[in-house]
Amino acid sequence: QVQLVESGGGLVQAGGSLRLSCAASGRTFSSYAMGWFRPAPGKEREFVAVINWSGGIRYYADSVKGRFTISRDNVKNTVYLQMNSLKPEDTAVYYCAADKMIIGRGLSRGINEYDYWGQGTQVTVSS
Repeated sequence: QVQLVESGGGLVQAGGSLRLSCAASGRTFSSYAMGWFRPAPGKEREFVAVINWSGGIRYYADSVKGRFTISRDNVKNTVYLQMNSLKPEDTAVYYCAADKMIIGRGLSRGINEYDYWGQGTQVTVSS
């Protein structure tokens, strides 16, 4: 069982930065890949970033590559999303999710592979 709680959202001007965090309960946190998602037109939730269990593999959506950085601290059971050079189009509710990985399957950019979801944190970027 994994419970996820996001925090760190808020209001920021374009070009500014925010750091989101997602705190996870349970002792099995390190065995999960962790992802960040946000709503987008035509999609329930759009992939933003994902990190594997060790933190050694990271993937990003093209729209955020070079601006966002995902990281994790398995001792603190927390995953982070550092967001720099924010744009108004980044405005959204950001959700973190946990994926219990299966051997032989790579990191997922879809929502169906994720087993647990947080309630989301609002990010608003003004122009």
